[in-house]
Amino acid sequence: MNHEEAQTLLENADLIHSAQAVQAAVADVAARIKAELAGTNPVLLCVMSGAVPFMGHLMTHLDFPLDFDYLHASRYGNNTRGHNKLQWRSPPQIGLQGRIVLVVDDILDEGVTLATICERMRQMGAARVLTAVFAEKETGRAKPIKADFVGLTVPDRFVFGFGMDICGAWRNLPAIYASDP
Repeated sequence: MNHEEAQTLLENADLIHSAQAVQAAVADVAARIKAELAGTNPVLLCVMSGAVPFMGHLMTHLDFPLDFDYLHASRYGNNTRGHNKLQWRSPPQIGLQGRIVLVVDDILDEGVTLATICERMRQMGAARVLTAVFAEKETGRAKPIKADFVGLTVPDRFVFGFGMDICGAWRNLPAIYASDP
């Protein structure tokens, strides 16, 4: 996607959540995570690439010891629809045996990716796996997983900003937008 195409997408999109609402949601999720996990020394796993902004902002609110790592698994690539098969690009490198793991992702859409990731973390020996997603899409359909911590809900449209991209663009926006590509 070139610069002009990306600009046109943004200009034609609808603002769903402002930058202020995004930051308030991050602080709220962090407070709930602190209440649940302070004193447990959990492993936080960032799902690349979309969860990077959420994880970065979230971690600055967590004032207790934790370990950090990442994993890279995707059903989307640069597409707007998920593929049936999950692509594992990089598993976590930190040992998970007997640990409490918090998987941090950008969005809970259909739930297939997050459910598969959580199952893999259990197979890697995690004693407990929790999930935090910045956004949950209101699809009206059953999902194979329910997130433990959710920042904001978004409509059943293609959303982007704050880590979520549209055709590879606009992960860097501080607010959430929706489009119908």
